[in-house]
Amino acid sequence: MDLDKLIEQLYNGNHLAEADVKKVCDMAKEYFSQVPNVLSIAAPVTVCGDIHGQFFDLIELFRIGGKLPNTNYLFMGDYVDRGYHSVEVVTLLLCLKLRYKNRVNILRGNHESRQITQVYGFYDECLRKYGGENVWKMLTDVFDYLPLAALIDDQILCVHGGLSPSIDSLHNIRALERVQEIPLDGAMCDLMWSDPDERNGWGLSPRGAGYTFGQDISEQFIHNNELTVVARAHQLVMEGYNWSHTGNVVTIFTAPNYCYRCGNKAAIMEVDDLLGCSFLQFDPAPRSENSSQAKKVMPEYFL
Repeated sequence: MDLDKLIEQLYNGNHLAEADVKKVCDMAKEYFSQVPNVLSIAAPVTVCGDIHGQFFDLIELFRIGGKLPNTNYLFMGDYVDRGYHSVEVVTLLLCLKLRYKNRVNILRGNHESRQITQVYGFYDECLRKYGGENVWKMLTDVFDYLPLAALIDDQILCVHGGLSPSIDSLHNIRALERVQEIPLDGAMCDLMWSDPDERNGWGLSPRGAGYTFGQDISEQFIHNNELTVVARAHQLVMEGYNWSHTGNVVTIFTAPNYCYRCGNKAAIMEVDDLLGCSFLQFDPAPRSENSSQAKKVMPEYFL
C-alpha cells in the first residue's frame, strides 16, 4: 500500500476510499496488537491533546510544531466527534503512524469508543461520507487496540484523562486487558475519563464516568512511581494548556476554537532532551470552503 499517496490525498482534504480505509485499518490492527498498554517514548517529543475532527487545525498543528518525519509526536486521544472532519483526522494519523512508526505515537481517548461516537458525530459523519457504517465499524475496531498510556523517559506519564483509584502503579496499567470497548467503570474507564480537581481525594465526576482526583492523589502517584509530571488532555482549557496540582499535572488541549465556537487557543507541549516542557499556542487555521458550515449553531452538550 502506498502510504505516501494516501497521506498526500488526505493532506489535500480528500477522504480515503472505503477500500483504502480497510487496508489501513488491517495494517493498524496488526501493528497495535503488538504494542504494550504503556508505550516507552524517548524525548524530545511534542505532546498533543484533543483534536476532535478539526482537520485543518491538525494541519496547522504540523505547520507550527514541525513536519514529519523531522518531529516526534505523541497524540493523547480524542481524534473524532464534534468537528466536521473526524474521518480525515483519524485516517491521517493512522497513515502517519504506519508510515513513520518511530516518529508518531497515538493513545486512546474516551471518544475512541463505539458508544460515544454514536452520540457525538463520528458515526453520522461516516454514514454521510460513505453511505453506510462499514468505515465506522472498521475504525472503531482499530480503537480497541490503541495503547492506554505513554511514559516519556520514565518520567512523564501521558494518559488521555487521568488517574484511577484502581491504579497504584504503572504495573496496574500494563496488566489491563485493553482490547475491548471502553468499559463504563473500572481502571481503563478512569484513565480515559478522570479529571484533576482542586479538592483533595477522589470525587464523583460530573461527566458520569471516571473520577476527580486531588493534589494529594497526584502527589502520591508521582512519588510511588518515581515520575515528575502527569500529562493529560480531555478538558477544554482556554489557553490550550494549564498546570495544576502545583506542577504535578498539565492539561493540553489542541482543538482551537473548540466546536467552532468556544474561542479557546490550542497548545502543544514540546518536551526537550532534558525533559524541559515548553508550549506552542496557536489559533484556528484559516477556513474557506467550510466557513458557512462552521457558522452553524453547534448543539449544547457537556464540553
